[in-house]
Amino acid sequence: MSNTIEPTDTAMGPDPIDAVPPPQQLLVLGFQHVLVMYAGAVAVPLIIGRALKLSPEQVAMLVSADLFACGLATLVQTLGLFGIGIRLPVMMGVTFASVAPMLAMIAAGQSAGASSSSTLQVIYGAVIAAGVFGFLAAGFIGRLVRLFPPLVTGTVILVIGISLMRIGVDWAAGGQSSAPNYGAPMHLGIALFVLMVILGLTRFAKGFVGHIAILLGLGAGAVLASALGLMHFERVAAAPWFGLIRPLAFGVPVFEPASILNLCLVMLVVMIESMGMFLAIGRMTGRPADQKALIRGLRADGLGAVIGGLFNTFPYTSFS
Repeated sequence: MSNTIEPTDTAMGPDPIDAVPPPQQLLVLGFQHVLVMYAGAVAVPLIIGRALKLSPEQVAMLVSADLFACGLATLVQTLGLFGIGIRLPVMMGVTFASVAPMLAMIAAGQSAGASSSSTLQVIYGAVIAAGVFGFLAAGFIGRLVRLFPPLVTGTVILVIGISLMRIGVDWAAGGQSSAPNYGAPMHLGIALFVLMVILGLTRFAKGFVGHIAILLGLGAGAVLASALGLMHFERVAAAPWFGLIRPLAFGVPVFEPASILNLCLVMLVVMIESMGMFLAIGRMTGRPADQKALIRGLRADGLGAVIGGLFNTFPYTSFS
């Protein structure tokens, strides 16, 4: 199997992907991309913040840092920087594959009596080290593309999804097993309502509405929860519109070997997943993703993780 895919449509010229639409179209298309990936981008900080029992202000800081680093990593991936970046329309976001290892780090830290800041220092040290590992391993992994047919890539994605089911079940039941009214019918009913809205939009809606089915489902669930008196917006109203993202806000990273090894394995999974997505994007845009392009994209994934660790967030991957 070749590791390149020939373009299927050249009617728009040799490199239609480099064409620049009018500013108003750029604004709308960019906003659409943000809406499609937003729910996934902020989910991981919410999961980690809840597990660490951080204050609402600290969780808001994690979300803000995540969105900032997401934009920075996306610019590197799409525009390219000194042999880094696939230079295709790819949004970067925190990978869900990192959730389970980071929750294990949190559980270990809580068992040892470590503070939330100390645990985050260990997590960020592992994130940075895993990013460096991914950057250095990109050349080797990119050359193995022939060994990863769609069946392998699809199986990896399936395993990631299955590993995340426990988190989804906990959220549907009310957060964590120790939460008050965990598994209450009201919680399960709201979760079922959100699921039905998402499935209905995915099945019957077309175009842009179908692409943001998850976001619309979450919005519908938020409206229902607010009507039931389960959501309050006083803190949202009091929060500032703008904030400064300060690097290493929780302290100097701690490089713990076992944690680093866990996230390095995550980076391997992320890179395999990204390769399949890069090949697909190359075909859709009419610019084949050859071996050199794959290596550049994988380097951007590694650099994205380093950026994430420095700016108080988590490992990044190319969203598909």
